[in-house]
Amino acid sequence: MHTQLTLGFSPCPNDTFMFYPLVHGLVKAGDFCFKEQLEDVETLNRMAMQSLLDISKVSYAALGFIRDEYVLLRSGSALGRGCGPLLVAGNPMEFDVLPQKTIAIPGAYTTACMLLRLFNPRLHQLVEMPFDKIMPAVASGAVDAGVIIHESRFTYQTIGLHKLLDLGSWWEAETGLPIPLGGIVARRSLGTDAILTIEQALRAAVDYSRHNPAAAARYISSHAQEMSSEVCAAHIGLYVNDFSSNLGEEGEQAICELLQRAEAAGIVPACNMSLFAE
Repeated sequence: MHTQLTLGFSPCPNDTFMFYPLVHGLVKAGDFCFKEQLEDVETLNRMAMQSLLDISKVSYAALGFIRDEYVLLRSGSALGRGCGPLLVAGNPMEFDVLPQKTIAIPGAYTTACMLLRLFNPRLHQLVEMPFDKIMPAVASGAVDAGVIIHESRFTYQTIGLHKLLDLGSWWEAETGLPIPLGGIVARRSLGTDAILTIEQALRAAVDYSRHNPAAAARYISSHAQEMSSEVCAAHIGLYVNDFSSNLGEEGEQAICELLQRAEAAGIVPACNMSLFAE
């Protein structure tokens, strides 16, 4: 008899690539099976804040608000170097004019928004919209600039947009650490043994997909909408790496640094609870 758990992740290629072996039973997770729910990351952030999912992908910014209910798994993260959000605009502009500009963000609880606020706390004209609507809004002049994530970093130049700032590169220069974008959380109420079983299964799933990259191709493409196979491959190559298998000491340090800076800036509440299941 299996215990079914709800599992939320995004339709982005890096998530479908990593979770395919888990949701299709190619790796075992003890007595657990999973009911998948695919949503954009900001929807997942808000669902986790309402404790609607047993396990979920969330932005690391959102993690700062749910640490009392959820712990972070050491596998399944999107964390690395050269993969941060980009601030783009229709025309080049100086940083000192940004506080007077409207800037589209892919959600108030995304790491992209948190990084922008850490970069310049004076930016207040922020406009929330789905991540895939940001580039068209910037190109049309509906907003002055926008923070883009996911596959948009590969395509923004094709519609004539200009990069103002790579927020990941800014973070790396500030801290010397990789940028933590999103991770997988599990309800504390599941208990340590169950959480560690799920963490181990997810690590096995990531490793399975990395060793069998073609296995999930149909599953990935079915959720990738109009994304080309080349962009899918580039997306996976950028966001799935050794940190996805296991955060390790450097990955954990990067996450703690991000949350500590966000606490100091008043962006997330302070929390004394352990970040991981021990």
